[in-house]
Amino acid sequence: MVFSSAVFLFIFLPVVFLLDRLFRGTKAKNALLLAASLIFYAFGQLGYLPLLLLSVALNYGCGLLAAGKRPRLGVWLAVVGGIGMLAVFKYADFLIGTGNRLLGLSLPLTGIALPIGISFFTFQGLSYVIDVYRDRTAVSRSFVKVLLYISFFPQLIAGPIVKYHDIEKEIDERRTTPEETALGIRRFICGLAKKLLVANTMGRMADAVFALPAGEIGMLAAWMGALCYTLQIYFDFSGYSDMAIGMGRMFGFHFQENFQYPYAATTVKEFWRRWHISLSTWFRDYLYIPLGGNRKGRGRTWANRFLVFFATGLWHGASWNFVLWGLWHGCFSVLEDSGALPVGRLRGRFLGRVYTLLVVVLGFTLFRADTLGQAGAMLAAMFTGAGLGWAGTATVCSLLDPAFLLTLVVAVFLSFPAAKCIKMKWEAPAFAGAIVLLVLCMFDLSAGTFNPFIYFRF
Repeated sequence: MVFSSAVFLFIFLPVVFLLDRLFRGTKAKNALLLAASLIFYAFGQLGYLPLLLLSVALNYGCGLLAAGKRPRLGVWLAVVGGIGMLAVFKYADFLIGTGNRLLGLSLPLTGIALPIGISFFTFQGLSYVIDVYRDRTAVSRSFVKVLLYISFFPQLIAGPIVKYHDIEKEIDERRTTPEETALGIRRFICGLAKKLLVANTMGRMADAVFALPAGEIGMLAAWMGALCYTLQIYFDFSGYSDMAIGMGRMFGFHFQENFQYPYAATTVKEFWRRWHISLSTWFRDYLYIPLGGNRKGRGRTWANRFLVFFATGLWHGASWNFVLWGLWHGCFSVLEDSGALPVGRLRGRFLGRVYTLLVVVLGFTLFRADTLGQAGAMLAAMFTGAGLGWAGTATVCSLLDPAFLLTLVVAVFLSFPAAKCIKMKWEAPAFAGAIVLLVLCMFDLSAGTFNPFIYFRF
């Protein structure tokens, strides 16, 4: 992590927040947030801070070209530069390793460490340049504003992906009120609780199951591990998105929602309209539609959709597991469109949700596995499970304490829209509840236990 959770929560964030309230004028506040964002990134990977600055400078310059007399050149330089950085720093060893296996070579791997947040700040920069190409009035002549937009610390390393035109006015002029600040703090605390109290608890079970030898998993452990990871990744990433949205609101910025109860979807297509909305929207606007979308016949539409899901999987990581996970979702998206699956008759019904959840859980099993072999072993255990798999069963039972079971029930409940009713009916004491959650999070942090942010690796 960039900071330890405790240092970020109790020192960095309060100091930046208090200074923001003391400063007068948007320019001074912007300078403060920019300095805080660069310090935040430098604490995690000081050696890659120049890469972040280079990426921003590239996109700033390409934006000026895109708004001037060489618009196509600006876009092409931004795309080649951004994708080139990803190819070198994220995919080089993946490409070399794949080439070695396919061609029988023994080329050495680069061993380059993955820069934190490179996928997010690269996509954000590309969206800025492409938007300028489409509307030249969207260009910013201020390097500082573009740098703040791309490097703003609440969403720098794990999103959501923000478009420049969504916050341009707030960079130039914004107003914070006590009500907005209070809502932002509450949203941040709720996200922190989702991460620390729910995702981490689910993660302990998932990690224990995925660490089992292939022959010792068993059906019970396989399903428990897969379901717990499905809950872990949702609460981990949606929790971080809530924190980013809450922090943004505290400083006068309004980010769009990134999750809308995706596990309540009744089709895979609907799932992707609810899951990681900023990423799926990015691929729709900057890849799917430019490729022709659904405007050039059914065959071309399906090919475009497979390409988008291939890119979505690869975006998450340099591994064939991620690529196959993307294609898995692409297959069901195309099958739903073709009419091969009767999802139209299942929409809005219990069976539709069961079908979608099954696709999602099996997909996340592939996503979580360290190797394709481990994914195969997990899936085989889920559906054939030779015997009970006593080692796996014992592992699961050892973790089934009352705290885990309570958290599991809460996690399942909060994954569906029924949770909205509580927010509507109990708005008044919500802030008192947030304080209780904050205290519980403080106790959890003070214990110094299991606390990974799994989406940082993507």
